[in-house]
Amino acid sequence: MIGVGVDFGTTNSTIAWFDGERLQVVQFTGSGAILPTAIHLSRDYVGTTGIEAIERYVLENTARLVHMVPEILGQSAGEIADNSTPSDMIELSTSRNLVFGPLIDHGLPGRLFLGLKRLLGNAAVERLWVFNRPYRLVALLTPLLLRMRESLERELLAPVVNVHVGRPVNFEGADDNRNAVAVQRLAEACQHAGFRQIEFYPEPVAATISFLWRQRLRSSGTVLTLDFGGGTLDLSVVRYVGTQFEVLATAGEDLGGDRIDQLLFRRLLFPLLGEGEVWRRSVDGRVVETLFPFSDYEEGILNWAITHTLNQNKYKSKLTELIARGGPAAVKFERLKDLINYNYSYNVYSAIKQAKAELSRREATTIDIPELNLKIPFTRLEFEQILPEVMARLGQLIHQVLEGAAVSMPAIDLVVRTGGSSQIVAVAKLLEELFPGRVTEHDPFTSVAGGLAIANYHRMRLAI
Repeated sequence: MIGVGVDFGTTNSTIAWFDGERLQVVQFTGSGAILPTAIHLSRDYVGTTGIEAIERYVLENTARLVHMVPEILGQSAGEIADNSTPSDMIELSTSRNLVFGPLIDHGLPGRLFLGLKRLLGNAAVERLWVFNRPYRLVALLTPLLLRMRESLERELLAPVVNVHVGRPVNFEGADDNRNAVAVQRLAEACQHAGFRQIEFYPEPVAATISFLWRQRLRSSGTVLTLDFGGGTLDLSVVRYVGTQFEVLATAGEDLGGDRIDQLLFRRLLFPLLGEGEVWRRSVDGRVVETLFPFSDYEEGILNWAITHTLNQNKYKSKLTELIARGGPAAVKFERLKDLINYNYSYNVYSAIKQAKAELSRREATTIDIPELNLKIPFTRLEFEQILPEVMARLGQLIHQVLEGAAVSMPAIDLVVRTGGSSQIVAVAKLLEELFPGRVTEHDPFTSVAGGLAIANYHRMRLAI
């Protein structure tokens, strides 16, 4: 008998299997054990998943000029005109107006979808338009899950239908029923991908299970697990006696590494791209000075999958004018124009992620972005000065889960941190301050999938 665990993440996904003795994480062609949760659809509706999807999108949009044209949806009746004549014969007529929809990038070679897990709990988002077709959200998830299943079956040389699928304590969104909506949608996508028997299991508890299995603990105790991933922060408190355990409480919210990356982008890169600079121009024969409208560019810059939409004249003409004026700020606007022209936001995020990871091992590093001719010194101290709000939210969540478990801090015997963002030194330091001598790291990127596989093998069930 084989147990299978599927960790479908906001940023990355993994799948593992367990046969009672061996715990193995499946390898994906071109991606290793970590499959980016990304899907690309061409104009012919051919799907590509994982790192290949990201690379294809970046390549086909590099230096591509974007032409945004409003879509014509139809005609509507305009105002009613009273065409009275001197003879009091009244004729009412209506004008016909074209109805325009949103601006469409008709030259876009393909659509890239990232972070679809964030939409699962939003009942209002049922379909997403892909060129001329409405795609159900479930349909966009299925190719990723199908690739996971097929990769697993190639490794096992056997079909698999029974799986445990991870879920955050709380899916992202504001709706009261978001968890039920998200679970239903993810279950449907899993079934379309060929997984017939599905059991959902909380991700932080799964991480705890894989930790207890790895450590072969035979004593008893209470463990707090912090699963800090790309999309969500989830915690659990578990009391264990040998191989038996009881879940005392769980807690979670939509705070993850992706949001931290955006925060770093804002603080470190925006001032080097023209934020806060003055825009001087002539209006009606007089010189007007205002701040450069950087906010018009922010969303496109921060969300690299739509940066190409800034490659329009209404955005670039301002930059061309400012660059031509020269002065110290011109180099900043040159960078912004290059970022837009050549679709470099993805490169910036890659450099930020690399530097963030390096600060987990050293006190200082450099955010190296050769595409923009930038080398930004970045220290661990600077990083920590950017994180006070994140750390405050983390502290609040820890107190919340302990209160829910009716357990005090001294009563916690072990603290397990897992997930990519748990490697941030500030996170480790906070946990060590609260639980001195009791904090350990565990398989940052594969612990959840491993625990789900073990839970599936033993047919564990847990409702939250």
